Amino acid sequence: MSKIYNIYKILYEAYGPQGWWPITGYGYHKSEYNFPRNGDEIFEVCIGSILTQNTTFTSVEKSLNSLYAKNALNAKAIESMNIDELKEAIRPSGYFNQKAKYILEFIKFHRSLNGATPTREALLNVVGIGEETADSMLLYGYNQPQFKVDAYTKRVLAELGFIEERAKYGEIKSLMQTSLKECIKDEKELLIIYQEFHALIVNHGKKFYSKKPYGVGCFLKNV
Repeated sequence: MSKIYNIYKILYEAYGPQGWWPITGYGYHKSEYNFPRNGDEIFEVCIGSILTQNTTFTSVEKSLNSLYAKNALNAKAIESMNIDELKEAIRPSGYFNQKAKYILEFIKFHRSLNGATPTREALLNVVGIGEETADSMLLYGYNQPQFKVDAYTKRVLAELGFIEERAKYGEIKSLMQTSLKECIKDEKELLIIYQEFHALIVNHGKKFYSKKPYGVGCFLKNV
């Protein structure tokens, strides 16, 4: 068993299934892996992935709830909104001028797909979508096995000695995917583990890796 997979098992035993990505109007869907259930829910995850840049998911939920209250969690509704109304709805997520532009750029791209699953490369060519946002969309929106790396992932792995603090996104993603693929051969199981593992790291990171010095009290260091 790889050490990375062992970390996953320890976190899962400690926190259980996380039910990510939560869907507005439904919430977290622990141990239910049939989400997103339709195109609007896929779109919501993608918009949420843009909104979560440089902010907390609590703030993102406020923005999504605001759009939900306006029946505007779909591409057509957002396109028909006044730009100032859109900015006001997503204000809780911060950088609302920039993010409104990114959302509208994504909608153009989303329309061009005609319901198809985008490639990672195509997503990265859309204005406002970087590696973490693209992987978030693919992993939780389109159910594609792309591991999402965030600041908590980097902090945890650096503290445990798996990576250097200066490690780049692609290097960390490759480490996670290669290590897990060595242990998990079933593609559906691998997808679920990618989804749960990222969410578990976020849960654990909030407790032990939010403030410096990072990792104080982290039980993973004892294993």
